[in-house]
Amino acid sequence: MITESEFIPAWWLRGAHAQTVWPTLMRADIELTLRPERLELWDGDFVDLAWSDQGLSSKSPLVILLHGLGGNIQSAYVKGLLNACNLRGWRAVLMHFRGCSGEPNRLARSYHSGDTDDLDFLLRTLEQREPDTVKAAVGISLGGNVLLKWLGEHPDQSYIQASISVSAPLELRMAANHMVRGVSRLYQYWMLKQLHQHVRDKVKRSRLPIQLSQLDQWNCFWSFDDNVTAPLNGFSHVHDYYIHSSSRYYLNSITTPTLILHAEDDPFMPTTVLPSASELSPVVSLELSKQGGHVGFISGNMPGRAEYWLDQRVPAFFQDYL
Repeated sequence: MITESEFIPAWWLRGAHAQTVWPTLMRADIELTLRPERLELWDGDFVDLAWSDQGLSSKSPLVILLHGLGGNIQSAYVKGLLNACNLRGWRAVLMHFRGCSGEPNRLARSYHSGDTDDLDFLLRTLEQREPDTVKAAVGISLGGNVLLKWLGEHPDQSYIQASISVSAPLELRMAANHMVRGVSRLYQYWMLKQLHQHVRDKVKRSRLPIQLSQLDQWNCFWSFDDNVTAPLNGFSHVHDYYIHSSSRYYLNSITTPTLILHAEDDPFMPTTVLPSASELSPVVSLELSKQGGHVGFISGNMPGRAEYWLDQRVPAFFQDYL
């Protein structure tokens, strides 16, 4: 099912780029008391978790949050959503993807848009610890793609009762093509700068089949993913990576109630990444807004007084399940 979103952008913050950039540059920091945990993985590596309990009962519902490319606990949308869940009486936990918590991961492999293994391990671990806890998950951008792909891979899962994906690059090939055009190149430059530094940090503690002298030549997602992401993660080439990691091909297999939030003016990808209604399973709803940018969705009638719509929409959807 495809529906029209009720999101109304702030009249003083119209435009895809304004919606996209504002939270990163202007959103006030939210003070949260966080509990760190290092989760040791089956292959000798680790992921770091950030728990936001805020004094809530250990029996309260739990929301698992997956961040986007280059995201971490300091990302404005992460703290906003953790806080929004806590205000509803739900505990929340952020899973940092490998190498994203401030410390390079141990192994040569890194995180990527189609890596569902670590999420699967986390959910199985949480199920063993808290089998009676009601759980849900929300993925942002890259994290949304990972979440949707995992749901499609595990149609019989019972670990989470509902899920939300926000601004996910559902078709990686199309998103990569889009990022080399117009203003979108600035976002690509900023994200690749982070990824290049991530590789340099990894080289200090892992032996990688990568020549750092060539790293700066890989200045688009196509070349970076072909020379770094694909070989480090077992793909034969970038096309193999994009085909097998795009969540769009898994949407019809999802059996968990799922909401996909997306803005048609998302500067990170074209509207052609969006599926048709026939590609969605009966329990998946694609909620489209004309505006909102990439993980923006900022409303509010008073200039400078932003209201973060995602912090309202995400809990509202989960309310029926948690």
